[in-house]
Amino acid sequence: MSDRPRLRALTRQEVRAIDQRAWDEYRIPGLVLMENAGRGAAEALLRRGVNGPVAICCGKGHNGGDGFVIARHLNQAGIDIEIWLFAAGSMLSGDALANYEIAKRCGLTIHEQPAAPLPDRYSHAISAADWVVDALLGTGAQGEVMGLLREVIQAINASGTKVLAVDLPSGLDADTGRALGVCIKANYTVTFVARKLGFDNSESVQWTGEVEVADIGLPRRLLREWSSSQ
Repeated sequence: MSDRPRLRALTRQEVRAIDQRAWDEYRIPGLVLMENAGRGAAEALLRRGVNGPVAICCGKGHNGGDGFVIARHLNQAGIDIEIWLFAAGSMLSGDALANYEIAKRCGLTIHEQPAAPLPDRYSHAISAADWVVDALLGTGAQGEVMGLLREVIQAINASGTKVLAVDLPSGLDADTGRALGVCIKANYTVTFVARKLGFDNSESVQWTGEVEVADIGLPRRLLREWSSSQ
């Protein structure tokens, strides 16, 4: 039987602290954690019987990096995918940039849309998809969602297509569980390491749908410090 610690819900600051300590103390690169997270989310979607096509909507941060990993693993499984990046590739950095470049070298289709208005082909892509993967905004998002991403979120919600949210629905405050003006209405959320504190707000379920916690390979010794038994 696994003795993996059962973690309590985490704040955004605690999520950042865990990631930083994974590198500082255990020398686990962020690229490894991103790979594990994206693979876990892809496998969760495959278990739900995804047929494709899948429209994967990415932002410029780490959440978008997860999206590129998800796209690669779904493609490996024979699922038709299409990636929409709501930024210019030149705006990416770090692990997100690395996975963007890997996706391009793998021949995956990436539509870069750094500014409004949204093209008609985007509305068609998300409406015709079997699933939309929301990899736009992560736990660090604070303040009202505005501009291009606001339009993107509204279009996804209006499409009627099933949505898998990566870590948390874009536009949801990780600590309060309240919408930041607009928020993705997900059918299913794959969150990483532990539930986020905002998920304890009963109102958040209208945005998260069913929540699954995915293991991304952090050491049990580290995770015990955030155990629900502490």
